[in-house]
Amino acid sequence: MSDFPAVTLPRKLNDEQCGGGYFPFLDHRGLYLQCERMSNLVVEVQVKAALPTNGGCAVFLGSEEKAFVIYVDQMVGSAIMTFIKKLPKERPQTHDLFGHMLTALGTKVQRAVINDVQDGIYYGRLILVAENELAEKKIIELDARPSDCIALALQSESPIYVGKSVWDQAEDMTDILEKVEGFQIVEGDELA
Repeated sequence: MSDFPAVTLPRKLNDEQCGGGYFPFLDHRGLYLQCERMSNLVVEVQVKAALPTNGGCAVFLGSEEKAFVIYVDQMVGSAIMTFIKKLPKERPQTHDLFGHMLTALGTKVQRAVINDVQDGIYYGRLILVAENELAEKKIIELDARPSDCIALALQSESPIYVGKSVWDQAEDMTDILEKVEGFQIVEGDELA
């Protein structure tokens, strides 16, 4: 028996479920909480910074209003930093492979949503749009770690959203972000 939330693959969403212009908002278990206008449910955020830590990487997400931090493992943190800086890679990494597979299958990342937080653990959803050879579109929603959602959204230059309830709960880390923004990390150097 797994302790992980159930994966809901694939989930086809359409206008009949929530109505035009509305967004079906799910919790970390994949249960529909409500259908509401997207602007009432989420806040669009950008990755403000990604900084290495002793245990992985601190990813600062935010808007002009505030910033908060999600801690991710070193491998995904490295991918996020690579996508932010648009650095070339010698060989495709895991997120590159997944992105190439999506493209080959006629699927695009539409958006990433960090939709829930429970006991300090963030949950995310990756929203994909697939189009077949008959130009029929299907929206697919995948349960995913927020770190992977962020990396794939950055890779595809898609928007990242945070659920309003998650946004309201998140501690404002703008002061800490401003203190470290001036520092440049050079290979082999420690953060001053």
